[in-house]
Amino acid sequence: MRGQKLFVRAIEADDADAVREFLEANGDGDAAPAFGLLGKLLGGVVAVMAIDLSEPGEVRIERLVVARELRRKRIGRAMMNEVEVLASKMERDWLIMDASGDAREFLQRVGFNEDGKRMVRKVQR
Repeated sequence: MRGQKLFVRAIEADDADAVREFLEANGDGDAAPAFGLLGKLLGGVVAVMAIDLSEPGEVRIERLVVARELRRKRIGRAMMNEVEVLASKMERDWLIMDASGDAREFLQRVGFNEDGKRMVRKVQR
C-alpha cells in the first residue's frame, strides 16, 4: 500500500454488488449500507463505512470494515479522517460509534473517548 493513494467517496447505488461482495469476503455479511463511504485502492474496494445522519449535530458510524489483508495499514484511520471532513462540511459536531473489544481500542487510537457504551469524538473545524 505504500505510495498508493486511498480514494474515498460516497457509496452510490451502482456500488451495491461490489460492496456486498466485499462485505461477504471480509466477515461482515450485512447488506450494503444505504449511506456511507467507500475506500478504494487501485480500483478495488478495500473499506466500507456505513453512516447514519438522522440525528442533528452528529454523524453516527454504524460500522467500518477494512479488507482483512490490509488491516493495520492506516486505512481505517484514513476513513475516519474522511468522515470527519464530511461531518465538518455538514456542520455536525460529533462522530459517534457503538463499539466493543478491538474496535474500542482502534477508536481510542484515532481520538475517540468513551461515553458509556459508545465512543465519541468532537469534530475539528
